[in-house]
Amino acid sequence: MPLNLEDKKSIVAEVSAIAAEAHSVVAAEYHGLTVDEMTKLRVEARNSGVYLRVVKNTLARRALAGTEFECINDGLVGPLVLAFSQVDPGSAARLVKNFSKDHKKLVTKLLAVGGVMLSANELDRLASLPTKDQAISMLMSVMKAPVEKLTRTLNEVPGKLVRTVAAIKDAKQA
Repeated sequence: MPLNLEDKKSIVAEVSAIAAEAHSVVAAEYHGLTVDEMTKLRVEARNSGVYLRVVKNTLARRALAGTEFECINDGLVGPLVLAFSQVDPGSAARLVKNFSKDHKKLVTKLLAVGGVMLSANELDRLASLPTKDQAISMLMSVMKAPVEKLTRTLNEVPGKLVRTVAAIKDAKQA
């Protein structure tokens, strides 16, 4: 069923608004996936904070114009599903990577982060980026390490004194 002009405008506006706030985008070819598999992919995307949309390439080019993902416009060829990371930069890449393990027909074609188009081979690297919670916990452990080391160092002085006194006591008793 062809889209009328108002539908096209609303799709472009919706995708453009999502792209303006997204951290990264992954475009993957889905040719050969069944409806059930696509539904499963959409459910997983919704649960992981990824906006997933199949858009005609001409509409996608218009929607991405003026955003940092305009760099992928030349690669928009064929049936593609666009996955925009809403939560953290690696969430869309993790979704596509995990889903393509079981469904070989989902093939990554394009990646973009921060206005830079990456090769499809960089999917693993992008997927391995920590989530926001993981990054915060890593930062907190780095910040906490010097305080813990200082505490252990300060605690060692009286501990050493106690061990020295105990050794002197044992030597006098012997």
